[in-house]
Amino acid sequence: MQTVVVCALYKFVRLNDYQALRDPLLELMLSLKVRGTLLLATEGINGTIAGSRHGVDQVLDWLRAVPELAGLDCKESRSDKLPFKRSRVKLKKEIVTMGVEGIDPRHAAGTYVAPSDWNALISDPDVLLIDTRNDYECEVGSFEGALNPDTKSFRDFPEFAKNHLDKTQHTKVAMFCTGGIRCEKSTAYLREMGFDEVYHLQGGILKYLEEVPEKDSLWQGECFVFDDRVTVNHQLEPGSYDQCHGCRRPITETDKQSEHYIAGAQCPRCRDEITDDQKQRFLEREKQMRLARKRGEPHMGEDAKVLLQAKRDEKRPGDKA
Repeated sequence: MQTVVVCALYKFVRLNDYQALRDPLLELMLSLKVRGTLLLATEGINGTIAGSRHGVDQVLDWLRAVPELAGLDCKESRSDKLPFKRSRVKLKKEIVTMGVEGIDPRHAAGTYVAPSDWNALISDPDVLLIDTRNDYECEVGSFEGALNPDTKSFRDFPEFAKNHLDKTQHTKVAMFCTGGIRCEKSTAYLREMGFDEVYHLQGGILKYLEEVPEKDSLWQGECFVFDDRVTVNHQLEPGSYDQCHGCRRPITETDKQSEHYIAGAQCPRCRDEITDDQKQRFLEREKQMRLARKRGEPHMGEDAKVLLQAKRDEKRPGDKA
């Protein structure tokens, strides 16, 4: 099978007519069999797509033809199969949701630090290193010595910052996230709070893993990604984790041996979080997915819709001449 290109991208820019981009962009992705999700908002674009080299390049060329997105950058990795089931373009209020109005990364974000300079910065004992990702992301891998804010979502970060960060004590703060976008807002937020020296890893963890040799790396573990690969290793190849279909957290083979693990429904961590009704829905979904795989058919996404329509057309009597 042809190698799949996985492309993570974002850009903070003023997109006044972002709604008009949705339909033609989605049609292009569908025609090229490019899967993934792109978010559009007044503040810019964010998302990850995957497909053939030709397909991904065509989508990127289309986006860069939009004047505001001409300088769009991305981080790429490879996969043996499509890590997404659907093609989606969503209209949003924010391209990454922190829930604080008035934060504009275009004017207030922290200082970018290239991956090649990151090790030196975070090795400085005066630097407070913060992982801005969610708790389950931090658990599968992070930089040596990084503070885990133990947040459930990015909306929790402002509360963490107010309660645990002090601009008089933490005079140098460095932050990082998967692809860089959350740090655009988190560093801008700290700057608004009065922090002077605020840095963030340019391109995020994915760019660091791409550019810094493993022998020189300060990264430990794997990096969680929001697609069917679940995690990637230092070579940006699919990692060793699976995913609970109930709570969407990464799980290990040990987790799957637990008496509390039910394939497609729950893992040891979420067994007390989901209701019986949810569990039954998850089990039914897992059953339908297995049946679809046995028939060699897609279960979810645009391919499934196209297939269903094709079958309807086959059953429909032809028009008389």
